[in-house]
Amino acid sequence: MSLKNNIEKGRAVEDIAKRYLISQGFKIIDLNWHYSKNAEIDIIAEDKGVLVFTEVKTRSSLNFGHPFEAINQEKIKKIHSAILAYINQCEKKYKSYRFDGIAIIGLQNPKIEHIKDLGQF
Repeated sequence: MSLKNNIEKGRAVEDIAKRYLISQGFKIIDLNWHYSKNAEIDIIAEDKGVLVFTEVKTRSSLNFGHPFEAINQEKIKKIHSAILAYINQCEKKYKSYRFDGIAIIGLQNPKIEHIKDLGQF
């Protein structure tokens, strides 16, 4: 798959996740917030006064593992650095913060799994 196709697929998957979060009552604040070349937060949203940082992963099927398997300790460390940077520069202060993961399996009739609070920061 070409880079352009991967970028388009990534945007489509993140759009599915964004629409899912909105349907769950989340307010989207930012998408694809870049902290560094290696650290990006896919979706930043508010959930009942909690600032939520969401990592979105996808697989077309489970043949090569679950999407959550791609959120390893190294990835979490990079995301936590980005989260702390975002919190430090954010003008609005929130009562609490959370790091969630969304797994999307398949693009046609996608199955969405949402895990809240993947790790402390």
